[in-house]
Amino acid sequence: MRDADPAGEDRAPARPGHQMQLDLGAPTDLGADPALDGGGRRGRTPYKQRLGAVGEERATAWYLARGYTVVARNWRCRDGELDLVVVGHGQVVFCEVKTRTSERYGLPAEAVDARKQQRLRGLAARFLRENPQVATALRFDVASVRSGRVSVIEGAF
Repeated sequence: MRDADPAGEDRAPARPGHQMQLDLGAPTDLGADPALDGGGRRGRTPYKQRLGAVGEERATAWYLARGYTVVARNWRCRDGELDLVVVGHGQVVFCEVKTRTSERYGLPAEAVDARKQQRLRGLAARFLRENPQVATALRFDVASVRSGRVSVIEGAF
């Protein structure tokens, strides 16, 4: 059985661990950043902050197009940050967004290792203690954004 996509395309219904993609066009112009062109230290530059913000915007649009409501973006506490929290279809979804310009250092979703997953679970528990939500289930997704294309692994862990 296939569901109608808000963009008018058919898509398979979501299954845990199922990856769905949405092409949102070319990425926003982020400008050139010398720190990314040559070697040297690669700290959290304004370029990387803008790149991350663009990726989070695209992931947010992906969820909104599927009928979810945004509860929080960039929710922070002393233990870390949740990129995106949405509710819909009886679920609270915690989404980690990874944005890359290339696969030089691996796929974006590969950056969410076991340690990161454990940290996100703890942050989600704290978020729910501080912000109770009405839902029958929790889900952890990973959204990869590369070249303007959003790929979401639903129920990633």
